[in-house]
Parts: sequence; structure tokens; C-alpha cells
Amino acid sequence: MDMATSAYAYFGLLEARTAGRSIPDNVAYDSEGNPTTDPVKALEGAIRVFDRSYKGSNLALMVEMLAGPLVGAATQDKSTSKNWGNLVCAIDPKLLGTEDFESKARQVAQRVKNAEKLPGVEEILLPGERGSRSAQQHIESGILPIEQKLFNDLTKLAAKFVPEEVGNGATENNGKEEKKPHYKAATALLHPTFKTEDPFNASSPPLYQTATFGQPSSTTFLKYDYTRSGNPTRDVLEMHMAELEGADRAFAFTSGMAAVTAIARLAGVGEKIVTGNDIYGGTSRLLSQVVPKQGVVVENVDMTDLVAVEKAITDNTRVVLIESPTNPRMEITDIRKVCEIAHRMGAIVAVDNSIMTAVFQLPINLGADISMSSATKFIGGHSDITGGILAVKGEKLASQIYFHQNAEGTGLAPFDCWLSARGIKTMSVRMERQNYNAMRIAEYLERHPLVKQVNFPGLTSHPQHKLHCSQATGCGSVLSFITGDVDVSRHLVDNTKLFKITVSFGNVNSLISMPCFMSHASIPAEVRAARGLPDDLVRIAAGIEDVDDLLDDLDAAFKGAAKMKGMSLDTMSSNGRVSAREQELMRRIMELEQKIANLSSSSN
Repeated sequence: MDMATSAYAYFGLLEARTAGRSIPDNVAYDSEGNPTTDPVKALEGAIRVFDRSYKGSNLALMVEMLAGPLVGAATQDKSTSKNWGNLVCAIDPKLLGTEDFESKARQVAQRVKNAEKLPGVEEILLPGERGSRSAQQHIESGILPIEQKLFNDLTKLAAKFVPEEVGNGATENNGKEEKKPHYKAATALLHPTFKTEDPFNASSPPLYQTATFGQPSSTTFLKYDYTRSGNPTRDVLEMHMAELEGADRAFAFTSGMAAVTAIARLAGVGEKIVTGNDIYGGTSRLLSQVVPKQGVVVENVDMTDLVAVEKAITDNTRVVLIESPTNPRMEITDIRKVCEIAHRMGAIVAVDNSIMTAVFQLPINLGADISMSSATKFIGGHSDITGGILAVKGEKLASQIYFHQNAEGTGLAPFDCWLSARGIKTMSVRMERQNYNAMRIAEYLERHPLVKQVNFPGLTSHPQHKLHCSQATGCGSVLSFITGDVDVSRHLVDNTKLFKITVSFGNVNSLISMPCFMSHASIPAEVRAARGLPDDLVRIAAGIEDVDDLLDDLDAAFKGAAKMKGMSLDTMSSNGRVSAREQELMRRIMELEQKIANLSSSSN
């Protein structure tokens, strides 16, 4: 600590850091000597000298005169040299003459307590008195207030050493740490290893639909006080997501974009965020139109080109934001290698894992610092909630994320948390069926003469198929394709019966859209063109229907599109299975028909 009476106790900084709270102004400096309200930076810097209170300057000068020469603080300008010096003293009371010293100390203490009080001050408390009274109140009430984060950590620690009660299936382990069971994804979704705080042991975690929580007294506080800062229902969701992702902590936000915004908050003025050139339209809008106003530089780069990525990540890069697979072109980024490049430069890596989720891909295990998922998609699964999840590696980074979640009021509401926690239980069975359906649809589209290109990492024809399989266990339910004709694409989207025309994905129902006119419409047309997003691009998000019905529906829409263009697809079966020779003949016929049509129109 600095060599004088401190304006803010060291343990106050620790408490603020743990709770994710800021500290008052004019209290501390960071390691560069700049004033800060961030407790993490203050712990790396110094606590400010308290020299503006009654007798504060005299005390500060006395301590500095005695200790300064001993600790290297003999300098003309402390602010310029950034050198405060530190000194710790321990005094043995016996050397002071215990009885005589204690008697005189009591006299001094009484004089201080009898001093004139400022308006509104009922009693002057000596150091230790406030804490002693608070402790006594806790003893009498039988309740010990504790920071939420500390409570969660203590609970996890206790679970390692304290055996469960006989009857719950636990056995004595002779004091050895009991390893958590390692379940596969489908089991882990249903069986979290933590226990919820419910005296009635309900099969479904209770919903705490409340904004505030009553406290035992005016000076005694429980674990929860205000839902913006913490709620038991949100805790259940966040702890489960952290466990599924292999993270230290997880945070539930009001939307996926609120979660992405919290990531963007990690970059300060003059720092840079590097992201892909094929990203969700909402993310692109935030990073291109909002974040730069905060003095943050944003650079878009082809994330499949590691040379370009390495060139873009410079000394001032704070965050690297990845989508893999990307939306909507389904490009794959080598997450491991990008993490290695970014970490060498001291940057944080965040992966938007919404298309894969923890069921199929674990970015933190691949080296990422943050894994982001849109709870609106597969976690909820029914398009009836809006939410976003950040799973975070490292306590320091987690504290920063929690600070922004709490300070900006972006925590997910209790009922949406409850629905998300319920949706988690069926994620595996839903996503496996959706993955299967998407694969069948992609194979159908790849063989169709009206389709020029299919983007789906499950196809062996995808240029990054092997890379995707090396870092994910599934291929998801989202795919896209181009027809080369906006009218054909529009007809397909407008005339399917089982595919709902809507943005988003991850619903139990199959969805279809034209991204350039819907989810990515906020990206300027010239930017879309430069990024390879053609207007005829169609995106499909497979649901859990019977895949044969979905294929029949698509086939009927394709035949309607062909008829609209004056072409015939009678040679195709109802499921689109044609030989390679037939497919090539159909393509040539279509090209000839188009040339004839062009010649006819020009002659007229």
C-alpha cells in the first residue's frame, strides 16, 4: 500500500474486483500512473494518498519522511516518475509496554470518538468497530452475507472435499478430491454436476420471477438483492453453460447482440477489433456503425486466410472475433491457429459459436477465451425467447464481462433464463435430428441442376470440410446455396410450404430466407458484393420435421421455379436424385435455352 493513510482499503479493492464493481474516483492509479476506477488496474498500480482530510497531510508527510528514503520514493516528482514505494510495518505490542500503552491508546480513542461530528453522522467508529458490530449482527441473525462469486467458488471448493450425505449415492473417499464425472454432451445437458439451491428439490429448477430480494436488516445482506446484479434462476443457466463450455464462468444477456456488445467493450480507445468479412449482419452493423464512435478501430479480414489474419493482428489489437462456421456462407476458420496468432500478440479471442453450440463445438477447448452463443437459436430452440450467452475463461476476464453486464443492465430476465435452462435439456436430440435433415437437404441441393453452389461443411465438396471435422463433432443445421438467378431464389423461398420465411435459425421448424434482403440487409450492397454475398443466396435452417416431407416440399418449389423460367425438370425424381450425366445435360440445356432467349430478345 502507499505510505500514508489510504482512501480505500486493499481488501475493498479485492472485494470490488470479485463483485465486478468499479471503485470511486480519486482513489487509485493504474500501473502507468493514471487515475482509474477499475479495481483490477488499481491492484496493479497504487492506492492514492489520503491527504485531504483532517490532519491527513501531516500524517502523510510524517510517514513519507520516515519511509520514503527506505523504499526508493526519494524523488522530486512522484507523478512523473511513477514511483510511490511500498512499506509494511509489524509492531510487537509487548515492546510498547502493554498495560501503559493500552491505557493511553484508550484515551486517544475516546478523544477521537468524542470529536465534533459532521452533519448526518450519528457516531464516529474506530477502525475495527464497524466490522465487529457487523460480525455480531451476523452471529445473532445466523446469516453471513457473501459476494455471489465468492459463494459460488466456495460451493465448488466444498464439493471437492466434503462427501455428500449417505443416500445421495456418494461414498467416502478418504479425503481425496473426487473427480467430476465426464459425461458426453447429450448426458451433460441433462445432468449438471452442480446443485441448485432449492429446499424442496424440485425436478425443474424454480423460477425466481422477481426484481428485488428482501434483506435481514439495514446492514445485513443476503446473496441476492437486485435481479440486475444477480438472480438464482440466471445463476442456474449461467453455471450450466459454463460447465458445458468448459469455462470458468458464463453470463446470460438479453440478446446475442448484447453479448457481442459486451465483448466489444473490452477494447478501449485506440485499440483494435479484428473480425471476419463474412459475419452476421447485426454484428457487422455494431462493429461498423457503433463501435468506431467509441474510438475503437475495426478491421474485417478473410478469416480463412491465416496470412491475412496474422497481418491484421497488430500490437494494438485487443479482441479477435471469429465466426466458424460463418453466417451465411458457412466458411470455416482454423480456430486453434487463429488463437495461437492472437495470443502471441496479447489479444483476446472470442468465437461466435451460435451455429454449432457446445453440442458440436467447444471453442474454449480449441484455445479461445470466450465462447458466445445466441440463446435465441438452439438453446431456446422454439423461437420464443431472445438471449445471448458468453462463456469465459479466466477470472480476470470474467470479472470484466460481469462488470459490463451489471453496469449496463443487460442480464437476461428470469423467465427467459428459465426457458433457456429448459431448452438446454433437449438441445442434443433436436440438433442431431436437425444435423441429419440438413445433410440430406444439402445432398439434394448439390445434385440439383438449378443450384450452382451449396455451402455446408458436412459435404465432402466443401473446401474446408476436413478442417471443420477436426474441430467439431457435427455440421449443424444451417446451409446456404446460390442459383445464379434472383427470381429463381425468390420463387423457391416464397413457394415452399413447410419452410417458414424468417430470419434466425435453430428453431424446431425449418426456416428459409434470402439473407441479402433479410438478416444481412443492414450491410451496404457494395460491401456485400465485395464480401461475396450475392443477392440470389438462399439460406436454409433445417428443423426437426420428417426430412422426406422437407425434400418433397423443396422439390415442388424447384419445379415451380423451373416452370416459371420455361424449363422442365421432369427427368428428375421427387427427391432430386439424378445421375451426373443427367445433371450435366440439364445444365447445358439450361445454358442453351438462356442463350436462345437472349438472342430472341436482342433481335426484337
